[in-house]
Amino acid sequence: MSNPFSLASPSLVRAPAIRDRLAAYWALTKPRITFEVALIAAFGFILGAPGDFDWLRFFHAMLGIGMLSGGIAALNQWMEHAADGKMRRTATRPIPSGLVSPFRALLFGVALTVAAEAYLCPTVNPLTALLGLATAIGYVWIYTPLKTRTWLSTAIGAFPGAVPPLIGWAAASGTLSIEAWTLFAIMFFWQFPHFYAIAWMYREDYRRAGIGMLPVIEADGRRTIRQTLVTGVITVGLSLLPFWLGLSGWVYLVGALLLGGLFLHSCLTLARTRANLAAKRVLRASVVYLPLLFLLMAINRA
Repeated sequence: MSNPFSLASPSLVRAPAIRDRLAAYWALTKPRITFEVALIAAFGFILGAPGDFDWLRFFHAMLGIGMLSGGIAALNQWMEHAADGKMRRTATRPIPSGLVSPFRALLFGVALTVAAEAYLCPTVNPLTALLGLATAIGYVWIYTPLKTRTWLSTAIGAFPGAVPPLIGWAAASGTLSIEAWTLFAIMFFWQFPHFYAIAWMYREDYRRAGIGMLPVIEADGRRTIRQTLVTGVITVGLSLLPFWLGLSGWVYLVGALLLGGLFLHSCLTLARTRANLAAKRVLRASVVYLPLLFLLMAINRA
């Protein structure tokens, strides 16, 4: 599909150089998001590690999780390349820009995902590989197709989206405890303010592409604001559980309250103004909030 936002005539577009092609395949893995996924998984590993820290297992886990996240990102872009070509913020991605064909992107995504699964199972443990497979299926084959069908896709996609700390915990311990599921719950509810902020900022883009996010289907934004506030409060409330479960100490508790207060302040500002600038602040606050919360948890591990 041609890029409707490209200013160049198709006859003037030259074949991309090898360096450009490599950069395009790298972009298919969504490096920033893949790094964030690996970072949260790393915190899950640190918190779930029993006894002495196994650096070799940690290396294998991070490499496999990074490959898996990159493969899922490539498959997601392959499945959404038609919609991506209709949105200004995604029209320059590798497939709609013509740097990578949809078929090659599909092969790349499948190869990377399968390689990650084949790597994680023997070098880490089968539970980690199983969680990775469930994430790939849930995100690519369930959540992604539903984005154009129902606004509830955000809630459905939050399940695979919250798996990174579980994968990290499972990689370290081979089991999933109540503490691991607490990390899952925190990340599950954190995603709602995060993604609603993105959808609010780019609702016209999403509408153009036929993606029915909640801010797209309602004109006044009341449900969007309400759900942002409610899930923000739930997230902050859940963030206190690691202290009460004995996973982290008093330093973490104080830090979690401070971070939570700043996070909720950004959500309240969006509720009051309903401005794109306020939504951007919610997005920035959410991006800072989660890794700092997990970092505090790991530093002050009980």
